[in-house]
Amino acid sequence: MNTSKFPSTPILVVDDEEQFLYSISITFKAHGITNIQTCSSGDAARKHIMSKTNSVILLDINLPDCSGLELLEFVLEKSPDTPVIMITALNQAHTAVDCIKKGALDYLVKPLDTERLVACVKNALAQKDLTCENEALKGYLLGNTLQHPDVFKKIVTGNKKMNALFQYIEAIAGTPFPVLITGETGVGKELIALAIHDLSGRKGLFVPVNVGGIDDTTFSDTLFGHVKGAYTGADSVRQGIIERAANGTLFLDEIGDLTKVSQIKLLRVLQNRDYLPLGSDIAKLATVRLVVATNKNISELADPAVFRSDLYHRLRTHHIAIPPLRERMDDISLLVNYFLQEAADVLGKSKPDVPPELISLLASYDFPGNVRELRALVFDAVTIEQSKMIPLDIFRSRIPVSDSVNQGGAAVLNQNSLVSGGFGDTLPTIRSATHALIAEALARSNGNQNAAARLLGITPQALSRRLKYMNSKRAVSD
Repeated sequence: MNTSKFPSTPILVVDDEEQFLYSISITFKAHGITNIQTCSSGDAARKHIMSKTNSVILLDINLPDCSGLELLEFVLEKSPDTPVIMITALNQAHTAVDCIKKGALDYLVKPLDTERLVACVKNALAQKDLTCENEALKGYLLGNTLQHPDVFKKIVTGNKKMNALFQYIEAIAGTPFPVLITGETGVGKELIALAIHDLSGRKGLFVPVNVGGIDDTTFSDTLFGHVKGAYTGADSVRQGIIERAANGTLFLDEIGDLTKVSQIKLLRVLQNRDYLPLGSDIAKLATVRLVVATNKNISELADPAVFRSDLYHRLRTHHIAIPPLRERMDDISLLVNYFLQEAADVLGKSKPDVPPELISLLASYDFPGNVRELRALVFDAVTIEQSKMIPLDIFRSRIPVSDSVNQGGAAVLNQNSLVSGGFGDTLPTIRSATHALIAEALARSNGNQNAAARLLGITPQALSRRLKYMNSKRAVSD
């Protein structure tokens, strides 16, 4: 049985009519709002506000022991970030205006319209969440250190871009809003999603599911579950993963491959915070925090022909773009060392040594498979090696030659790019183009001449001669 409550902190209703308190509690529960507390006097409300945190306060203007406006001022003094909605039996414009001027978020008149009441409370909850998020983001922007570095220990990096992402994750992890993670295959999107969950403080499970390529019926059954007899073969009740992840985090990978029909179903969960198991007419409350990921480009996902724009904008409340490995090559050494130890532990071997040229060799490769590909290369090398040092040839044989590189390793220039004006109005001289190529190769290989020579498709001796020639010409010109 699902006993989770929404919202996580209670909604406080203050009114002296017991029948009204009972009625509004039933109304809220019917719409999935289950965390409700009530007070029937101003004095009881003051004690509650001083001792507990509330997400929203609904406050009757006419209380037996004090004025509702006085209690409003008390709330704004003691808990200024809590939205307050005033309630009265009198439809008087000047009273409503006075309440709003004093700081109330909204003003409702009895008898309450159910749809307006629920919409007003949900709007107040969203405002409360945004206030909390803004405070967290303020701390993220002003700070430059991580508050919880242990959460990210599985993500091996010393890169500044990654550290900035970690700070952002710390800022947004506690909010209930969806998170969209984008990045190429193999960059570690699930590890980022798990870090978000660990930082969120949510008590439920982290449940990962790959939804890429599954049909609409399977999607519904997987997420929502079914009741007995929902369809032929449904011989027992099946719990959906939304229920399994109650009060936790549901991670949907490959969200960009979801069909339009399944997108509509997911949108309903985000809009209404509830769902219907297959074969059931009774809605269940969805108390999960949704984190989704895709390897598609963000502009592609924003295309309405590919993905519903309303769902896209809801999912992109927070966006984390993980850089590919080729954009953080300063992590290569850390990652190699980490994977060498990991592979040695798994295979029961001693950790092998690394040849001096290995890091420069790996830095010359763009790693289309990202961190996952590097890990596979290291594990393969540790499995094969028989000595205390991994032979460099193992990696050379497994790093494919790029399409832009000929068999000797030299870059091939596309003739179309030469005539398309890519060099501007004036062509560079052979000497200046050669110097620029050598400088770029050395930069990409972190100054290692052997790796740079491989990039250029020449021998290290030939590169050495060219560098000596360049230096001698520079000395003469100086």
